[in-house]
Parts: sequence; C-alpha cells; structure tokens
Amino acid sequence: IREDPQKSHRASEAIRIALGLSTGPNPLKIILIGHAKYLVTEEAYDLPDGEMLEKYLPVIQNLNIPVLLDREFQEKMSYDSEFSLQKLSNVEMAGIVADADRVLVF
Repeated sequence: IREDPQKSHRASEAIRIALGLSTGPNPLKIILIGHAKYLVTEEAYDLPDGEMLEKYLPVIQNLNIPVLLDREFQEKMSYDSEFSLQKLSNVEMAGIVADADRVLVF
C-alpha cells in the first residue's frame, strides 16, 4: 500500500481487501510504503476512514498478519504495538515482492 490514508480512501480500501484475502489458503503480508504507514499508528482511527479502520485493523492485529514497513521513510510516528511490524529496506521489500505469487498495489 503506497497511498496516503490522509488523502486517499484507497489505503483503507486496501486494508479491507487484504483482510478478505487473509481468509484464503495463501500466506499474506501487507507492505506499507511512505505515508501509508499512518495505517498502523496510534492515530489511525483519526484518519478520514477511521470508522472503517476501526472494524478491520483489530482483526489484522488479532490474526498477526505481518505488516512490513519502509525503513527508509524517516518520519516520526508512534506505531501501534499490537501489529506484527517489521521494518525493511527497499531492497528487502523488492525481494519479497519479486518472490510473491501475487501482488496487489494500492
């Protein structure tokens, strides 16, 4: 997810779709790039789609779906510790995307 959830509804919609895909047999990872990292901060519910995120983010937390963060994006954020977060370099993320069977980009 690379859309800024402060400016676009696509980021929240991507979370909803990811949650739906998590019910299938294939392992799922969510990659957040740039401002998309606001989705896993303590302020996520204050975003424009906060009401929708209140429904879906806790389920992602409970399922321990890995959320991969762009280590190079240096903005001070207070992450919600309930998520299964990993900070990776752009090269590491590119490797994960290259090895994936399927990729959806929002």
